[in-house]
Amino acid sequence: MSQQRKFGLIVVGDEILSGRRQDAHFSKVIELLGKRGLQLSWAHFVPDDFDTLVQEYQRSFASGDIVFSSGGIGSTPDDKTRDAVAHALELPLQLHPEAAELITQRTLKMAEKGVYSSDMGTPENQRRLAMGLFPQGAEIVPNAYNQIPGFFIKDHTFVPGFPEMAWSMIEWVLDTHYAYLHNTQIEQSQSVFVYNLPESRITATLEFIENKWPSVKTFSLPTVERNGQPPYIDLGVKGADQQALQEAFDHLKEAVLRLGGHFMDKLDN
Repeated sequence: MSQQRKFGLIVVGDEILSGRRQDAHFSKVIELLGKRGLQLSWAHFVPDDFDTLVQEYQRSFASGDIVFSSGGIGSTPDDKTRDAVAHALELPLQLHPEAAELITQRTLKMAEKGVYSSDMGTPENQRRLAMGLFPQGAEIVPNAYNQIPGFFIKDHTFVPGFPEMAWSMIEWVLDTHYAYLHNTQIEQSQSVFVYNLPESRITATLEFIENKWPSVKTFSLPTVERNGQPPYIDLGVKGADQQALQEAFDHLKEAVLRLGGHFMDKLDN
């Protein structure tokens, strides 16, 4: 079995970390990936700080993962994402011709409504054009909401923080660049609710499983007593190799009984 590609999410914005706005991307990206038989491997929340962003993108580019980054690509001084990406890749920023055309057409359309000036040389419109400055070699990511594009480079997609824009852009990238991965990495899980068994007693079994079946990962999610209900462990295995998964799960259940616990069956796909 070929090694699975990992998907990551970077959410950029002081407003998220301060609580002025609530993140909406984490759960939605999980949903968008899940519809395509894919899953999110990690998520990081980072501030609008240039040095922090550079370090974050240096790590993510080096990882080889497929990464979606939301926020920080607007036109105000706190939008530092595109500069940080260029610095992380040691590439110059260039005005992307297709992005420039899209931004110009959007500006002229708004000018017809009396909202913007039609003179692209005004400071305001020059700031709008600056949203088309991308690292050299980047491709545009279409924005169906207002035509101001994001950009794609080295398996990284950069979209605005607005869900109304970002989610359709992420879907476009998943279906345009990564359709070949759809439903090829479907991971399933099987688990049981285990009672009267401390985690410390089952840990050696979990280690054995991961060593014997390398394609399988184990998980152990303990609870505490609540409202008079006894504590239990949501104990299980997950993986894409169905034969290995079933063998590991059978071994896990046998071990629970052998070690003095008991369980209630559940299926968690």
